[in-house]
Amino acid sequence: MSYELQALIGPAELVAVAAAEVPAARPRPLAQGLALIPATPEFLAAFRGGEGTPSAPGAPSAPRAVGTVPFDWFPDGLERRLAAWSKAAPIACVEADYFGGTGTQRAAVWADGRLDLGPIASGEFEAFPPEGSPISRVLRRLGAQVGEDAGGARDEFDAVGLGAHRATASWVSGS
Repeated sequence: MSYELQALIGPAELVAVAAAEVPAARPRPLAQGLALIPATPEFLAAFRGGEGTPSAPGAPSAPRAVGTVPFDWFPDGLERRLAAWSKAAPIACVEADYFGGTGTQRAAVWADGRLDLGPIASGEFEAFPPEGSPISRVLRRLGAQVGEDAGGARDEFDAVGLGAHRATASWVSGS
């Protein structure tokens, strides 16, 4: 069975602000006051102009900044918007790709207008360190918690409900 996710995650209020600025955004609620925006092709296309604001369809893509975030799908204009949005509250970019129990995770958090945590990555056959998976670590930075108050979830990933769908597109369709 596979699992694939590319998304932005932040406090629900901040995600609502971001979604209001980007018509292609399809925010979805998570537990613990968080929400996500699936990084669909339509959402990402809004940033291909590279200026940090949604661009017209078919606009040319700006060159990527070197050495920033290790997401191949990540348009440069999105990084500038994350920095701007993060002045209000931390916001994360997460990626997971699993098949048959092995896979990779990447995650980063922007706060106070800059990259604050990460990028953190785990390779296909790497065990997670004691502090947890990349995604659980950034969720913890966003305030997610595990324990009895989180329904007994074993990690932050489960506590906020990221297992509800197995593909980025499923977060949009709800299936």
